[in-house]
Amino acid sequence: MDKDRIKGKAEDVKGRAKRQVGEWTGDKQAQIEGAAEQVKGKVQNAFGKMKDAGREALQRSKQDEQAKRHEAQPKKPAA
Repeated sequence: MDKDRIKGKAEDVKGRAKRQVGEWTGDKQAQIEGAAEQVKGKVQNAFGKMKDAGREALQRSKQDEQAKRHEAQPKKPAA
């Protein structure tokens, strides 16, 4: 799991809590800041997911290439 996903989720949760407290107390500024932190966290989480998907695709590509090389090697007759 990418560190951006972890940081993004933490920022999202922190923002959600701040926004909720702002709603309970009627503090509009806290609501706005909390919502902004949530958005920032969601974007960072999405970026981390994208990086993870890229790494996984690269790993699958490498595995496919290795499998193709293995299949292309001439087979030795059984003795």
